[in-house]
Amino acid sequence: MLDDLNIAEKVRMLRCANNREAYRALQSLQEASDLDDAAYTHIDAFIEMMRDSNSYVRTRGLTLIACNAKWDETGRIDGIIDEYLDHVTDDKPITARQCIKYLPKLAQAKPHLVPRIASSLRHADTSSYADSMRPLVQNDIRDVLLALDSE
Repeated sequence: MLDDLNIAEKVRMLRCANNREAYRALQSLQEASDLDDAAYTHIDAFIEMMRDSNSYVRTRGLTLIACNAKWDETGRIDGIIDEYLDHVTDDKPITARQCIKYLPKLAQAKPHLVPRIASSLRHADTSSYADSMRPLVQNDIRDVLLALDSE
């Protein structure tokens, strides 16, 4: 289990130029987020990461926002949900796919946002993606919509 100092260090490492180290920090923070709200205290850092020009950093931020949604009692995520959902069609299809992948986790924690999430997915314009990526993103969208409908 990570203590507050270790969590702060892992959050700092999320922006590390060494993507392996950053990914390990992401995994640690995801695990910590399952256990308690210690990582949630850094939600503002995760939101800032979602806005980063580096797609890897954006992906990490999006992931951790979703993983910490269950601890968001003050509605911080509700206030940025539209910005979060903009990443369903992120410039980078890999980032879009990761965003979409974590939407069920976010929806489970915040069921009142399901209509907004579903609408965003239904209206997602994937036409800008290369032919090799477009079907993957569309399949991800379909899968998440089916998962949301079954809950």
